[in-house]
Amino acid sequence: MRTVLIYRVILITVTGLIVALGTRAQDVLEGYIHEGLASNLVLQQRNISLRRADYALKSAKSMYLPSVVLQAGYQTADGGRNIPLPIGDLLNPVYNTLNQMTQSARFPQIANETINFLPRNYYDAHIRTTMPLLNTAIGHNKRIQEEQVRLSQLEVEAYKRELIKEVKTAYFNYLSALQTVGVYRSALALAKEGRRTNQRLVDNGKGLPAYVLRADGEVAVAQAKLTDAALQVLNAQRYFNSLLNRGADAEIDTTFNREHALLQAAGTIQHGARPHGEREELKSLSAVIGIRETALKMDQQFAVPKLNAFLDLGSQSEGFHFNDQTRYYLLGLQLEVPLFSGGRNRNKIAQSRLDAQEARLQLQQAQQQLALANSAALHQLQSAWQNYQSAKSQLEAADAYQRLITRGYQAGSNSYIETVDARNQYTSAKLALVISTYQVLSAAAALEREQGSYPLTQ
Repeated sequence: MRTVLIYRVILITVTGLIVALGTRAQDVLEGYIHEGLASNLVLQQRNISLRRADYALKSAKSMYLPSVVLQAGYQTADGGRNIPLPIGDLLNPVYNTLNQMTQSARFPQIANETINFLPRNYYDAHIRTTMPLLNTAIGHNKRIQEEQVRLSQLEVEAYKRELIKEVKTAYFNYLSALQTVGVYRSALALAKEGRRTNQRLVDNGKGLPAYVLRADGEVAVAQAKLTDAALQVLNAQRYFNSLLNRGADAEIDTTFNREHALLQAAGTIQHGARPHGEREELKSLSAVIGIRETALKMDQQFAVPKLNAFLDLGSQSEGFHFNDQTRYYLLGLQLEVPLFSGGRNRNKIAQSRLDAQEARLQLQQAQQQLALANSAALHQLQSAWQNYQSAKSQLEAADAYQRLITRGYQAGSNSYIETVDARNQYTSAKLALVISTYQVLSAAAALEREQGSYPLTQ
């Protein structure tokens, strides 16, 4: 009984360690995803577009508020047309008569005047306040800008999902390239061991020099493949770091639990393609439909009058005077009613109606394409999983075959060509397993992208 209890404790402890390591390994990739969402340059540009759309919405809302401006003008002129006013000729005889009757000089003589049409040293300064009272275009424009903000948000979310898939795929490609290097290093070690064995047999008079030459060629081929694989690692590393906006040679954490990720992929295959909600692309097209329908309504209301109110508070005079005689206010209404535009409004309505119809067709087409892409991604994952299972079986067979041929060659029952073939088969099987493993994970990331199942808010 005590032994059974000890075994249970050990089993629980080991299981806990495995789960903890799996969680830690998954957290590495999640950390890189969060880093990419925070620092990716393209995503930063999309966020700037979202902020720009938000400011455009604020500007559209502000159209309901009154606008206040200061307007000032100054004019002076000389010459031009004049209007003679014979005031003296008209009033002086009357004034003379009055002076005689009153025996006084209370009524002086007045000179004739000349009025010029052009003002001299004239200014007009006022504060104008305007307020829209009836303008349907303002409301429609506000709704359009609201849809534009929503559209920009959806574009940001769609790119986030695409970036998550790219980060995962780039990470898996980097891990695959690293393991490919390991496979070629093992193949190079086997080739060098084969060369050493053949040289020793030749030195002992039991081997053929041709086998040594063949072994030299095998070593050279393995070395060349190893060099190419190392370059692939470098390229994969730089591309992954570029997605995260890091230094090209920044170190990448490789503590990733493949088995845990493969189990998740197997579970996805078992449950099938189950979209977790409407894709952001479809929501974006719905927003486009809303924008074009609102534009159509705005065009259809072209005949609705526009009414604005205005108030001027200012001062005007000649000679830069400012007093009770120069100050004024002016209050009024402005009404605009369209009467004739040569059919342009009807043509614009027809165009807007076609734009809305086109957006609806685009939505239907996108729904069909995304459904097809979702199904294709599931089939790709299923195919990659089958290839992975087949690669595991092939590796087991190639490993057993290599060990048998190697022992047979050492015993003299198999030829060196057979050992070379066995080693090549074993190396190819290891490479196939590495490639198929990360093809499964990349296909799972692609299906996750098509389903929109990754939680963007965590």
